[in-house]
Amino acid sequence: MKIHKFTLFNVAFCLALAAMELPARSLNGFVVGPDALIPVEEIHSGGPPRDGIPSIDRPRFQAPGKVSEIKPGDGVLGLFHKGVAKAYPIAIMNWHEIVNDRFADEPVVITYCPLCGSGVAYAAQVAGLELMLGVSGLLFNSDVLLFDRQTESLWSQMMSQAISGPMRGERLQMLPLVHTSWSEWLAEHPQTLVLSRNTGFSRDYNRDPYAGYVDSKGVWFPVAKKDPRYHPKERVLGVELEGRFKAYPFAELSASSSEIRDRFANRDLTLRYNPKGPSARVYDAGGKEIPAITSFWFAWYAFHPETEVYQAP
Repeated sequence: MKIHKFTLFNVAFCLALAAMELPARSLNGFVVGPDALIPVEEIHSGGPPRDGIPSIDRPRFQAPGKVSEIKPGDGVLGLFHKGVAKAYPIAIMNWHEIVNDRFADEPVVITYCPLCGSGVAYAAQVAGLELMLGVSGLLFNSDVLLFDRQTESLWSQMMSQAISGPMRGERLQMLPLVHTSWSEWLAEHPQTLVLSRNTGFSRDYNRDPYAGYVDSKGVWFPVAKKDPRYHPKERVLGVELEGRFKAYPFAELSASSSEIRDRFANRDLTLRYNPKGPSARVYDAGGKEIPAITSFWFAWYAFHPETEVYQAP
């Protein structure tokens, strides 16, 4: 068999490239190697430096009766865990994005990306290591990249996974966080605690630094994939089961009954949509709430272009 010299050259060249070590890149002080789980060239600076958006590491809480700044329709992230209910006002999360907290002495981190409208709570213990997270100042698909102070690894919020560093490939366990209105959360949990504005930082929590963003079609940073089926900022409940993804747009849920039966990834699910929040939650056949992500449509699709999409009958 005759082998062309050009083919031999190509093989040798590819082997030589494979043997070469591609240089790591320094982004906002983080070393991101060529083995990162996402394309390094798609990581963008959001503007602030590392910790330029400061996480709240010593949160203080108030009883509902002592809170005067929050209005009934104001958005909150609500978590009921270990028998304790806590509310994290969006007005505060817009400025800090991360709260390192504890529930019954268990480390829990509350995260929020204003650009993606995505709030996610995690059990902050991985591989026996208790983590404290901070804001890296970096974005992937317009979504915040978190970092842990223990290993300097970078974590994708929407992927719930470390994408570079010593923890690369490890995943954070999601908890069932709900994005709803203060009045709806308070009605469900009248004994809830509320994150105090006494954060230790000087911020104008009465001002929305993202005013007008939610209603616009604009996305401020590059995303890998787009889909025009819905307004980019349409809220969706994103569910991941058995490596499959499904989006439940609020526009579709609002056109259905308040309780929806669905079958996805060979599992029977119940969706409960509350237009007063508005909020959506998902439960398994036994009535146990399944952790899911409420986010903007553009963000869910950018990370999961293969997603299935629920449509009202």
